Amino acid sequence: MAGDMIDFWFSTGSTYTYLTASRLEKVAAAEDVRFNWRPFSVRTIMREQNNAPFVGKPVKTTYMWRDIERRAAMYGLAAKLPAPYPLKEIDLASRLAVLGLAEGWGKAYIMASYRRWFVDGQEPGMANLSASLAVVGQETARSVERAGGDDVVELYEAATDEARKLGIFGSPTFAVRGELFWGDDRLADALSWSRNGKL
Repeated sequence: MAGDMIDFWFSTGSTYTYLTASRLEKVAAAEDVRFNWRPFSVRTIMREQNNAPFVGKPVKTTYMWRDIERRAAMYGLAAKLPAPYPLKEIDLASRLAVLGLAEGWGKAYIMASYRRWFVDGQEPGMANLSASLAVVGQETARSVERAGGDDVVELYEAATDEARKLGIFGSPTFAVRGELFWGDDRLADALSWSRNGKL
């Protein structure tokens, strides 16, 4: 059905989410669907599940970077890999995404931050976010203070709790019609389920 809503659950510290977020608006327009961008703390959920997918796993990490490199080339996306990983300030970056989505500049900030991470090699910490916020016309001190405010923290924690209850364990995950599809490579499946209720 045209115009269906798909929840796009993501963390700004997720490597594979770069591939998805970078093309999601074009996919939405081409497929006549809407994506509801839902930042959450994937790190919190992974720690609860004792799930460390790449840290301390050099063979798997090498594969991840090569896989992202191949997929980025397929999508026509720039990527200078490996990028800094893991990230130190993942929750701050994600709370800024929560704030930005509420105030209308979130998607542009998320993409600016990802470009600095994957193209310029600058992890989503203070230097990256200051430059990325400037791109979208936001002042760093105000934005960081607001991102640490009780209302934004509560929204972020509530989203993480909702993701936990849905059974989400990784980023990106697409939720549509009661089904979950995990991974950048499952976007086509999510679109099919949105239209037809089946793959």
